[in-house]
Amino acid sequence: MKVIWKIAKAELQAMFYSPVAWLILIIFTFQVGMVYTGNYDSLMRAVTMGYIKLNVPMSQTVNIWSSSTGVFNHVLSYLYLYVPLLTMGVISRELSTGSIKMLYSSPVTTNQIIFGKYLSLLVYGLLLMGVLAVFGIHSVIGIKSADFPVLLCGIFGIYLLFCTYAAIGLFMSSLTSYTVVSAMGTLALLAVLSYTRTLWQDVEGLRELTHWLSISGRVDAFVLGMITTDRLIYFVLISLMFIAFTAIRLNSMRHKSSFFISFGKYAVVLVVVFGLGYFTSMPIFKGYYDVTRTKLNTLTKSSQDVLAKLGEDDLTIHTYANMLEKHFFYALPAMYMFERQLFEQYTRFKPRIKMKTERYYELVANPMMDKQYANMNGKQRWDTMSKMMNLTFPVKSYDEIKQQVDLSGERFRYVKLLQKADGKQTFLRVFDDNQVMPTEREITAAFKRLVMDLPTVGFITGHGERESTSFQDRGYNLIAQEKTFRYALINQGFDIKDFTLANDVPDDIRILILAEPRTALSQEEIDRIKRYIERGGNMIVLGDPASRDRVNPIIAPLGVQLEPGILVKPSAKYQTDLLLSKPTAAGAASNMYLDDLKKRQSVVTMPNASPLSVNPTQGFQAVTWLTSDSTGSWNELETTNFIDEKAVLNPGVGEKAEPFPTVVALSREVKGRTQKIIVTGDADWISNGELGAQRYEMNASNFNLILASFYWLSDNEVPIDMSRPDPTDYTASTSEGVWTGFKIFLKWVLPIGLFAFSLLLWIKRRGK
Repeated sequence: MKVIWKIAKAELQAMFYSPVAWLILIIFTFQVGMVYTGNYDSLMRAVTMGYIKLNVPMSQTVNIWSSSTGVFNHVLSYLYLYVPLLTMGVISRELSTGSIKMLYSSPVTTNQIIFGKYLSLLVYGLLLMGVLAVFGIHSVIGIKSADFPVLLCGIFGIYLLFCTYAAIGLFMSSLTSYTVVSAMGTLALLAVLSYTRTLWQDVEGLRELTHWLSISGRVDAFVLGMITTDRLIYFVLISLMFIAFTAIRLNSMRHKSSFFISFGKYAVVLVVVFGLGYFTSMPIFKGYYDVTRTKLNTLTKSSQDVLAKLGEDDLTIHTYANMLEKHFFYALPAMYMFERQLFEQYTRFKPRIKMKTERYYELVANPMMDKQYANMNGKQRWDTMSKMMNLTFPVKSYDEIKQQVDLSGERFRYVKLLQKADGKQTFLRVFDDNQVMPTEREITAAFKRLVMDLPTVGFITGHGERESTSFQDRGYNLIAQEKTFRYALINQGFDIKDFTLANDVPDDIRILILAEPRTALSQEEIDRIKRYIERGGNMIVLGDPASRDRVNPIIAPLGVQLEPGILVKPSAKYQTDLLLSKPTAAGAASNMYLDDLKKRQSVVTMPNASPLSVNPTQGFQAVTWLTSDSTGSWNELETTNFIDEKAVLNPGVGEKAEPFPTVVALSREVKGRTQKIIVTGDADWISNGELGAQRYEMNASNFNLILASFYWLSDNEVPIDMSRPDPTDYTASTSEGVWTGFKIFLKWVLPIGLFAFSLLLWIKRRGK
């Protein structure tokens, strides 16, 4: 070990005698300083303007260091350029000057030479990490309760990457006596290792190996605060592989080994490394450690609880892809590893999840293909398309697979079928939005269907109510049954049923919805709703001024009524009867989604809303969730035409300018459980038209009220609770004046100081 250290020490002296090592260190420090101070400036501006107090706190440690514009990602974007400059002369210099022969003749082994030189590179890498640590120390000082483990994890990951780069550069330096060729070769090899992720991804067996070999994206998990054994082992194995290659190269030169013997040694090392890498990257052998304070890289507790209920049961994810549908791209063999990564957080807790893909063709509406392949049937389209795109994998017709699965209800779209060993199954869909793929909330909701019976939402029909299947603006299809819409209840774990009140409410209905009946319900129908309420059923009643007389007979016995009038707030931007409802303090305290709504200062839009009066009876307790605005808003009793007429507050007719309840939550204990009923003075806030509306400079979030309502009514089962503890590192702990001093030091004094020190050292050496 002493010999290795002496060689490393000599190599470091030679390295710092040249200006390259100093130049890299100075430029690296300056670049990190520019990015870090810019990011921290944004934090200080937000603090000064009070922006952080007005918005949901976010982790500033992650924002400054690990985000897409963070320090770590900037370092990763140029680190690969520095290493070839450092390593290009480590061994090639010995080869070009002939000093390698002196090393061979000295009492040192080839391995000692290699490890000594490699150790010098590792020490230099520690200096670069030390620069990052200086800025990290400021974050610990300047950010209140900084998430320090995230900083350490990111620095550790970048250091591992540097060590791997160094091993590659060391090997390339042993291949040539020309330093420039060594540097270019290192860059070329790094490019190849990044590119291998895309090679042979359509060939089963090879794609796992080439994907594993790729160095691209390997540090991403570390940067985000997640240590995984497969990535850790990858860096160790690749570094050892290139160190072994260097040893084989130098020993073959020293002992004049034949090409076939050297090639055999390279092959053995390669096979061993690939074998170890392949097996350690399998889900069953992976280990994970999330260092973030709020466990940002780990499934939420709700998702973990669902997976725990699955137990050891076998689970298979069947992907059915119609190659004539617009999402066919995701089913190409080259996307297999992308599919695996989609469920990686789940295989962490259930590593034996199996994944299978079935590709088929069935003619469906596809505007692009309808134009490109007009007047062709399904088989003709697929044959033409496969030839044009050079797709050679087997694809069946839908007739060949329809016996095993019925995809007509899914409109033959790209879909996943989750299936347990006992045969229980459910669909997991993709969506027509920018993200396309399901997120944790949708995936966990699908898993939850496999282990428990989730709530059925029943929509009352027969009197012109808002229908769950209606595509009109006033309809509820978008939020209820639209399978292509991510936030639809059917994709969030609910079942939907439409029915009339010809008979009693079915026993399987857990949430009953009555939405703005256009005609009066008979007394018998009202009695059936009352019997549902008496037995403890949960319910939402959505009314508006036009349906007040038809809704009140149902809710009046509960102590809530729709009062005469329309809530208005005159505005230059929006129609007078467009109400912007805001959560109350009591509502925010009782529901996390309303609390989020209040923190973000968002509103719920309610066109043509009625005020509610609240005086709960029959043992109900009432919490007003939302109210009209406390300023500039009133209950209009005279004006009904808000386009041609101007609404004016008239206290003489009983109009009052005060906040009126618009959403009220009622609860009571019935038969050992809590019954929950929500009454709203508007039926449009959940309609197709309102959910799709976009208004100028309006921070509307009706989805928060949807989440709040159905999460509460389903007894906190679905939609899946995705909440995490609020981060504590969301603001600065130093003043702006103190930061100004730190900024000058970090951005200018530190790199200039390094430059001055290197210059003085060079002058001193020149003097000697």
